[in-house]
Amino acid sequence: MTVDPRRPPVVEITDLHFAYRGQPVFTGARAVIPAGAFVSIVGPNGGGKTTLLRLVLGLLRPDRGQVRLFGESPRRGRARVGYMPQHAHVDPQFPVTVTDVVLMGRLRPGRLAGPYRRDDREIVRSALQEAEALDLEGRPFSALSGGQRQRVLIARALACRPELLLLDEPTASLDPSVQDDLFELLHRLNERMTVVLVSHDVSSVSRHVDSILCVSQGIDEHPASEISGALAGLFPGSSGLSLVHHDHHHHPHHHEQGGGPGGRP
Repeated sequence: MTVDPRRPPVVEITDLHFAYRGQPVFTGARAVIPAGAFVSIVGPNGGGKTTLLRLVLGLLRPDRGQVRLFGESPRRGRARVGYMPQHAHVDPQFPVTVTDVVLMGRLRPGRLAGPYRRDDREIVRSALQEAEALDLEGRPFSALSGGQRQRVLIARALACRPELLLLDEPTASLDPSVQDDLFELLHRLNERMTVVLVSHDVSSVSRHVDSILCVSQGIDEHPASEISGALAGLFPGSSGLSLVHHDHHHHPHHHEQGGGPGGRP
């Protein structure tokens, strides 16, 4: 999907301030994710990646500033988001089938209790097919490999027919070949929707995404092509993390945020 500057941004963050238990997480952060983009959010553990997702989804509210989702408040806009959390909240040993798991994606606030409708089941089959997991339909979720489970959980996120697919560490603990297959799937999904994923493996995601948001108190946006090497010193405590070099003079679109190591050159 080609980024279309004429369309409103999918996510727009302006002067974002947020503290958790008195500790600043974001201080004057700004970011824009355009429609059709393929973006990765990176940063150290505890640097605010998951907090940013929660703010975008309206699960947390800013102390100051604004987060807009499809030009609306996150609470209104999140009906258009398919979300795959890092921890799936599906007990692998619980006796549910792949179809049962994906049907969870049809549950929405305000939906009346009762059996799923025929169109729900048709949408689930379509989501499984799009996630290249239709052959797993009906199998026990507990019997799947890690890569198969990730595809089923992506299908669950697709079951709400989203315009934005938001994934938290989708390639964690997967073998490199399985990661590559998953990125191929995400590229195909990006042909019709915006894709945003959180990752700690910058060297891997930089080969696939269009741009990277580096999160550590501020939010610094860079083209993925500008990954320069192991710059983990920008993010203390995150050994082995390869990140973008923040060169303020070189990037005209750089947004400088106050405070943390992510907002300094």
